[in-house]
Amino acid sequence: MENVKVLSKPKRRSLLRSVGMSWLFDAMDVALISFVAAALAIEWSLNPQQLGVLTAINSVGMAVGAACAGILADRFGRKSVLLWTLLIFSLASGLSAVATGFVMLCILRFISGFGLGGELPVASTLVSESVPANERGRTVVLLESFWAGGWIVAALIAYFIIPNFESGWRIAFALGALPAFYALYLRRKIDDSPRFILQQRNKAKAEKISLKKRFAQVWAPEYRKTSIMLWILWFTVVFSYYGMFLWLPQVMVYKDYSLTKSFEYVLIMTLAQLPGYFTAAYFIEKFGRKFVLVVYLVLTAASAIWFGLADTTATLIAAGICLSFFNLGAWGGLYAYTPEHYPTSIRTTGAGLAASFGRIGGIIAPFLVGWLISQGVAITWIFAMFCIMILIGAAAVAFLGKETKGTELAE
Repeated sequence: MENVKVLSKPKRRSLLRSVGMSWLFDAMDVALISFVAAALAIEWSLNPQQLGVLTAINSVGMAVGAACAGILADRFGRKSVLLWTLLIFSLASGLSAVATGFVMLCILRFISGFGLGGELPVASTLVSESVPANERGRTVVLLESFWAGGWIVAALIAYFIIPNFESGWRIAFALGALPAFYALYLRRKIDDSPRFILQQRNKAKAEKISLKKRFAQVWAPEYRKTSIMLWILWFTVVFSYYGMFLWLPQVMVYKDYSLTKSFEYVLIMTLAQLPGYFTAAYFIEKFGRKFVLVVYLVLTAASAIWFGLADTTATLIAAGICLSFFNLGAWGGLYAYTPEHYPTSIRTTGAGLAASFGRIGGIIAPFLVGWLISQGVAITWIFAMFCIMILIGAAAVAFLGKETKGTELAE
């Protein structure tokens, strides 16, 4: 029986907007590196393997950040960890603007990734715990839709600033420091979730749950099958997303489009993310989490093959639009689905560890793409690899996942 009060409707909307803006800033930072990498390939004469390292190092930080922040948020609260991770990634992003070389930029991108990776599972859990069961999935998907807004902002910055100013990528990174000021606003605007506050009233019980015990509980017999499914799902989704989308501008350049045209076409593809999220938000409460994840992932896989085979501008853009639409819709379902499997005491630990394992895919994929390109492997075969990986994730949900639509979060 549900004994925890949820926020009133006006407060839920305010929370969604407030946390959603921090999500938008996260996406802007992740997206900027994909555009900056294309520009640095020219300005710093970076080879494909170096570009792979630059895009992968962000995911290394995200893997560490997701695990650490998830554990800390179950101990010290969702709000405080959310604010600290927001500050870390925004300051590191701003400092990236003054990087004097490749190694320095990689170090700063690792720190930025640490903050990014920590914030995302904590933010989604905070929102998930603050809304009623019949709105939870839709609300978390709408939170994730702010990610599309961040990509659109980054694409606009890339299109109007990076090619048109000397070292325009530095200006782009400098803009990434703005969320540090937003953290001051969030500190006054949001509170911890009602579920976490209720749990913390029994401090003696909370203090007994050590780090070792939290990790063990995630892999306890009652959660083992779920954790296996989530870890496979996160790995395959993150592997394919970061492998495809962080390389998208550079792939367009490899297909003989200019830097400006590449950014223009990626901007068009990015706009399709919004309807992808909105349709997923509708279907997730109508047909369930498993429906959204399996259907959208299978259609993402089909879009990946289509993109890899596209040989005209029209088919390339059409395939890219479908890729953005279905892949980001699946991401919305992923963030809604993950926290629903664990009780409050280990919810962000479970979500954070799954996200952290997934980030390993985000580390491998960008570097692997760079290596494959340097070895002369065709883009078609690279996207076929992503297709297979995505289908593995869909199969994990279909055969190992349980439906959580309409169920109350466990205490």
